[in-house]
Amino acid sequence: MNDKNFVAETLNHIRAVGFLLSVFVSKLTARAITHDQSKLNDPEYDIFKDYTPRLRGMTYGSEEYKACLAEMSKALEHHYLNNRHHPEHHKDGIKGMDLVDIVEMFCDWKAATLRHKDGDIIKSIEQNQKRFGYSDELKAIFLNTAGLLEPYATREGTG
Repeated sequence: MNDKNFVAETLNHIRAVGFLLSVFVSKLTARAITHDQSKLNDPEYDIFKDYTPRLRGMTYGSEEYKACLAEMSKALEHHYLNNRHHPEHHKDGIKGMDLVDIVEMFCDWKAATLRHKDGDIIKSIEQNQKRFGYSDELKAIFLNTAGLLEPYATREGTG
């Protein structure tokens, strides 16, 4: 391959990757705009309105937390059915998700930790591996990514 062909081929590859990344970014942007909108309508609204302040004071994964979720089952069933970033939305759980779902889910987990005074994304990743049965490889990716959002996520500004 001569220099001219190599440069042309490489530039085409760079453009193709850039285009595909922009498609991915547009999918994530759409999710950022529509995330959890179902909570603003029935049957979710009244239940989440009442339970969200209660959940804030609980430790994620505690027996008290799990009992609260059980009481919210009607809203949660509807929420999971209408929001594909939850493993419960998919017949195959987390294995049925795509990368956009996974990224939205991870950001949702991080934002949820900001609602709890003892919220901790590392503990959430550990607990969610048991809850959803994901691989050690995916767990490592989550752990590697946790610090990426840390400078941008504060209890005062998000969650």
